[in-house]
Amino acid sequence: MKLFEDLKWRNLVYAVTDSELESLLDEAKLTFYMGADPTADSLHVGHLLAYMVAKRLMDAGHNPILVIGGGTGLIGDPSFKNSERPLLTIAESLSNAEGIVRQVKNLLPTATIVNNYTWLSSLNAIEFLRDIGKNFNVSYMMSKDSVKSRIDSGISFTEFAYQIIQAWDFEYLYDKNNCTLQIGGQDQWGNITSGLELIRKVHGFEAKAFGYTFPLVTKADGAKFGKSESGSVWLDPAKTSVYEFYQFWINTSDDDAIQRLKQFTFLSKAEIEALEAELKASPHLRSAQKKLAEEVTKLVHGEEALQEAIKITDALFSGNVSELSVKEIETAFNEFEKTILAEDIELVDLLIKTNLASSKRQAREFVQTGAVALNGQKISDVSLVVTKASAIGNKYTILRKGKKTYALCVHE
Repeated sequence: MKLFEDLKWRNLVYAVTDSELESLLDEAKLTFYMGADPTADSLHVGHLLAYMVAKRLMDAGHNPILVIGGGTGLIGDPSFKNSERPLLTIAESLSNAEGIVRQVKNLLPTATIVNNYTWLSSLNAIEFLRDIGKNFNVSYMMSKDSVKSRIDSGISFTEFAYQIIQAWDFEYLYDKNNCTLQIGGQDQWGNITSGLELIRKVHGFEAKAFGYTFPLVTKADGAKFGKSESGSVWLDPAKTSVYEFYQFWINTSDDDAIQRLKQFTFLSKAEIEALEAELKASPHLRSAQKKLAEEVTKLVHGEEALQEAIKITDALFSGNVSELSVKEIETAFNEFEKTILAEDIELVDLLIKTNLASSKRQAREFVQTGAVALNGQKISDVSLVVTKASAIGNKYTILRKGKKTYALCVHE
């Protein structure tokens, strides 16, 4: 399957500025760029699709330039919300950019990475207005969806001028790096076409440059993609553990699983269609979700981290938590409320303390019917005393009621 045909099959084409690009992607070797403003020190899964598209182009022989918006990040892209983004300081922007660069290198190790602060910081107001601003018609700028959506609620000149600055990024890279293609999400269409207009005005209307956008990721039910119960799902394992990252993907709904496999993995059409058939025949096995979680976690965090996430998942599902190390327990129960134990305590009292039982009578019933496990072992002794000596690593005691309800206790 040719590249552009494959992109369309994966629902990774929203619009292109010129139909000629379709054949060029398959027949030529282009230099393309995409950007990321450092509004945080980590990317999240909402950003990930753009890097998957960039990797597909790179693997097909095209040359990627990844622009970290250390300069544009100081201005802020007009959002489709009714308020402006908080302005970053220079120190915050550059610090966030360093974090993003580390992640980009992990995803696309051979890509050229530049920071537009390098050239934007040397631009003075007169040059900006005379050499760049004169090429933009205000009526044309106001026709952009990102601007039109903000006219009634208000938009500052700072955000209004963002498309001019990003357009200059494209022209700068066209001139210095022979970059002829910009890619981005569908919400970047206005900024991309502004760049094309600037290139034609500066270099002549025979100048060849293109834009390509892909759809924004949404769930089948219309809910926003990229959020878990604890908030945004980050690529930085210090913000979202690898286990939580893996769980985010494995909890993908049946309605979304195949689309996510198409967009976020490099599995072939035949492999994905086989998983689709298996999902329809045996949805309870969740084979599509498991494969999705494995592929994306391995891509972002590596094989070793993936295996740790699988180990934790299997241990919690089976109840064999005694196999987990102290570090793995801390990862698995990161979002759990922890019960602090300063001294030994009877199991019946501990079940009440951790809210796994509402009374001593109920706690005894749970134990006597085999519904309670302590560090992976079922307990039938209602008089058992839980001690620090029996804790995993002399630190953690894990209680489980039934098959899925856990509580974590920390011994001081």
